Amino acid sequence: MRKIIFSLLLLTSVFLSAQETGSIAGTLTDTEMNNEPLPFANVVIKGTTKGTTSDFDGLYEIGNLEPGTYTVIFSFLGYETVEIPNVKVEAKKVSTINVPMATTGVALEGVTVTTIARKDSETALLIDQKKAIEIKESIGAVELGKIGVSDVASATTKISGVSSSEATGDVFVRGLGDRYLSTTLNGLTVPSDDVEKKNIDLSLFPTRVIRNVSISKTYAAQSSADQSSGTINISSRELVGSSELGANLSTGINSNVAKSGVYDNFKISPNQSDVTFGFYNSNKTIQQQITQQGWNTRTQENPMDYSFSMIAGKRIKDKLSIFFTGSHSRSYEYQQGLFRQYRSNFVDDTITDATTYSNKIVNTALLDMTFLANDKNKIKSSTFFVNKISESVFEGGRNGEATIFEETAPSEGLFQFVRDQNTKQTRLLVTQLMGSHGIGDNNTLKWAGGYNILNADEPNRIRNEVNWDPNNVEPDFDVQLGRNGGFQQRKSSQFIEDIEYNGYIKDVLDIIKDEDNAKTFKVELGVSYRNKKRDFSSEFVGVEETSTNAVNPSSIDNIGSIFQQSNFDSGLLELNLLGSNANDERKDIYTGELDSKAAFADFNVGLEKWNFNAGLRFQKDGIKVKYDIGNLFPREGESFQEYNNLYPSLNIKYSLNELHALRLAVSKTLTLPEFKEVSPFEYVSPTSQVIRGNVDLRASKNLNYDIKWEYFPSPTQLISASIFYKDISDPINKVRDRGSAGVFSYFNSAEKAEVFGLEAETKVDLIKPTINEEDGTPSGQNLNMVFNATRMWHSQDLKEIYKDDGTLLRTFRYKGIEKTDLQGASDWIFNTSLNYNTIGKNPFSASLNANYASDKIYALGVPTDQSNRDIFYDDAIIEKGFVVLNAVISKIIAKKWKITLVGKNLLNPEIEQTQRILKNVAEIASDPTANRIEVDETVSSYTTGVGLSLGLSYRF
Repeated sequence: MRKIIFSLLLLTSVFLSAQETGSIAGTLTDTEMNNEPLPFANVVIKGTTKGTTSDFDGLYEIGNLEPGTYTVIFSFLGYETVEIPNVKVEAKKVSTINVPMATTGVALEGVTVTTIARKDSETALLIDQKKAIEIKESIGAVELGKIGVSDVASATTKISGVSSSEATGDVFVRGLGDRYLSTTLNGLTVPSDDVEKKNIDLSLFPTRVIRNVSISKTYAAQSSADQSSGTINISSRELVGSSELGANLSTGINSNVAKSGVYDNFKISPNQSDVTFGFYNSNKTIQQQITQQGWNTRTQENPMDYSFSMIAGKRIKDKLSIFFTGSHSRSYEYQQGLFRQYRSNFVDDTITDATTYSNKIVNTALLDMTFLANDKNKIKSSTFFVNKISESVFEGGRNGEATIFEETAPSEGLFQFVRDQNTKQTRLLVTQLMGSHGIGDNNTLKWAGGYNILNADEPNRIRNEVNWDPNNVEPDFDVQLGRNGGFQQRKSSQFIEDIEYNGYIKDVLDIIKDEDNAKTFKVELGVSYRNKKRDFSSEFVGVEETSTNAVNPSSIDNIGSIFQQSNFDSGLLELNLLGSNANDERKDIYTGELDSKAAFADFNVGLEKWNFNAGLRFQKDGIKVKYDIGNLFPREGESFQEYNNLYPSLNIKYSLNELHALRLAVSKTLTLPEFKEVSPFEYVSPTSQVIRGNVDLRASKNLNYDIKWEYFPSPTQLISASIFYKDISDPINKVRDRGSAGVFSYFNSAEKAEVFGLEAETKVDLIKPTINEEDGTPSGQNLNMVFNATRMWHSQDLKEIYKDDGTLLRTFRYKGIEKTDLQGASDWIFNTSLNYNTIGKNPFSASLNANYASDKIYALGVPTDQSNRDIFYDDAIIEKGFVVLNAVISKIIAKKWKITLVGKNLLNPEIEQTQRILKNVAEIASDPTANRIEVDETVSSYTTGVGLSLGLSYRF
C-alpha cells in the first residue's frame, strides 16, 4: 500500500511541477537482511550531478529529468556499487526501479558490479543498532580485521563498558563477570569449556568464523532470564555472493619466547608424544603412566607461532548456499614473575621465579548451509567444531629461593621446587538448525534447535613437589621428595562431558503495520527449552616414599629417574590412591543437570516517534548436582535448587528526529549458580591454590535499569551516552574460606550489591573519502576514531549470619569493613582505536587500538579468625589496571594477495595482583589502640610478552 501511495504522489508531483519531465523512483532493499529497507544509499545519474539518497524506508526519487535514456548508479559504503543502464525516462511518467542491494558478488539482471565489499561493516551494524529496540552494541568482522583482533574474547573488549581479567580470562560487562553473562551462538546457548565457568572461552571463536559479535546490555523476554549484565551473541559466517575461495598463512613469535635461554630451552611435557595435530590420544591408564611414561620435561624446537586457514563457498541456483572455513594454529607464551600467598597477614608461600611455558594448538571448522526456498521461507544449518589442546609447564623455585608453608623448617636450610605439567583437551561440537517461515503477509514463524556436546578433559596432569639443597648444606642428597602428603608426586586426570539440547519456537504477528502513519503493533509468542547434563570424574594417583630419603632424584631436572617399576617392587616407593566411590572406582565424581523451560510473550507498539516493547517470561529452572567426593564426610551428597519466576521487561524508544533517539529499559532477571559452584570438589591450581564449590550457594536476583541517548550524525558515525543501575540481591562472590587450608570458595557474601554507571561512546570520521559526483564511487582515504569510556560506582554490603540463639555463625566483615566493591568491577574502562585506510586499487590500511580497565577485586577479603577479625584476616586481592595496545598494518597486492603485519600487547605491561598486609599484628594484638601499619604487597606479577606476526592471504 505504501509503495502504491508513494508512486501516486510522485505521479501527482510530476504532473503539477514538470509537464515535460519525468522521474526515476523506487525502493532499495538489503537482500541479506530479509529485504529490509536500506537507508542513506546514494543514487546518482551517471555523467551528471543529479542524485539523491534513500530515506529511512529505502525510498528514493530523482525528479525533473528530461526524457531520454540514463544509466543509474546505486552505491552505499560497505555495499556493492551497481549500475543499471538503459533506464528510459518519459515525460509525465515515473520509471520505477526497485533495487535489491547486495554486499558481494550477487548476480543481478542488468547490473554491473564495480566494487566488492564484505558485510558486517561498521555502517551496517550501526544501522542495526539504530533499528534495535533494546540497548545493543555490535562489532563486525570488517572492523575486527582492521584493528587486528583475532578472536571473539578480544573483540568484546572493544565494546563500551566491557573489560577482561588477565588472571581469570573472564569477560566483564558493566563490572559484572562470568556468572552474570549469557553467551549464545546464533541465538542458542553454548556450553562452557571450563569446569570453573558458566560461559565458553570466547577465544575459541576466531574472528574468521563470525559475522559479528553483539552485546545486548538490556534484557528482553525472548532471552533466558539467567543474566544481568547482558547477552553476548556470536553470529556465525554465511556465504555472501555467489562463491568464495581463499587461504591464509601467518607466522610470528612472542617476545618473551624469543629471549635467550627461553627460545632454545622451551619446555613441553611428555604428554606431547601422545598429541597428533592437536588431538591427544593415549591408551594407558593414569596408574600405568606412573612407570610407563616419563615425568621430566622435554624441549620444543623452534617455538614459532603459526596458523593456516582456508575458506570456500558456493551458491547453487540462488537457492542453496554452502560455506566452509577451517583453520589450524599453534602458539607459544612464556611468563616469569613473582607469586606469594598470605594467610592471616603472614606469608605462607613465596616463589620469586614463578615460570610458565604455555603452548596451544587449535583446530576449528564451520559449515554453514542456507536454503532460501523463496522470500518467505528460509532454513539454515550451522555446524561448528573446535578442538583445542593447551599445555602449561609451571616451575617455581629453580633459583633456590622458594618457600612453601610448613614444608621444611628454616633451620634445615632447604628450599622447595614445584613443577606442574598440565595438558587440557577441549572438543566442542555445536550443531544448529533453524528456520523462518512467512505465513501470509503478517505472520512469521521462527524456530531453532541445537545439540551440543563438549569434552573438556585434563587427561594427564603431572605434578612434583620436592625439597632441594641449592647451597649444599646436606651431604647426603640434593633433592628430596616432599614429605607433607601422599599426593605431592602424582599424576591425575579429569574428564568432563556436557551434553545439551536447546531450542525455541516463536510466532511473530504483525497485527498493525500502518507505515504511512507510523503505527505498528507486533506480538511475539513463544516457548524455549534447555537441558544440559554433565558427567565429571577426577582421578589422582600419588607416589610416596615408604620412608624419608628412601630414594632421591639426582637433580630437579631428572626427578623422573626414580619412578621406575624396580623401586616399587623393592618397596622404596608405593602408590597412594583415592578412596572408592559408590561405583567402586578410585575417583571423585559428580553429575549435574540443568533443566530450563520457559514461555514468553512480547508486545511491541509503534506510535510515530514512540516505540514501546513490553515482555513477560515465565521460566522454570532446576539445578541438580549429585556428588561422591573423597575429602567429604559423608562423601556422597546431593544439591537441588528450583526457581519458578516471572521475569518482566520494558524497553521504550523515543525518536527525537531521524538522527536522535532516547531509550529506557527496565527488567528483572536472576543469576543461577553453576554446577562447579555448588559441587564441593576441590580443584588445585599449578601454584597450589584450591577452589571448592559450596552446596549452600543460591541464585541472585537482579533489577536492571538503563537510559541511553543516541545520535547518528551520518550512517558511519555515532555519539551516545548511557546511565545504568543494577540492584543485585544475594550476590555471588569468590571468597577465601575460613580454616588453615586457605581454600577459595563461592558465597552469597552480601545481602545486596549495587552498580551505578555512566557510558559514553563516539565513532567519528576524521577524514572522509571523496565521492565522485558522476558515478558515485568513493576515492581517497578514510580516517576514523572510535572511543568509549565507562565510569562505575559499585558496592556491596558484607553479611553476618547468626544462629537462632544469637551466636555468630559466619561473618564476611573484617577490620571494620562492612561494605566493599563488587568482585571484578573496575571504576574506569576505556577503549579506543584509530583506523586509517586508502580507497581504490590495492588499498592500504593501518589501525592502532588500546583498552584500559582500572584496578578490580580478584577475590574478596575475609576474616580467618572470627573472634579476632581485626588482625587475623586475608584482605582483598586486587588486580591492578593496565593498558593493552595493539596495531595492525595491511596492504592489498595485485588484487588477490594481502599481506598483514600484526603487533599485539605492544607495551607489554606488568600484570600485577596486590594484597594489603598488616605488618604489626603482634603489636595490635597486645595494644588495639596502636597505629596500624599496612603495606600493599605484590602477590602475583608477570608479563605476557609482545606478539608479532606476519600473514599472507590469497583470494581466488
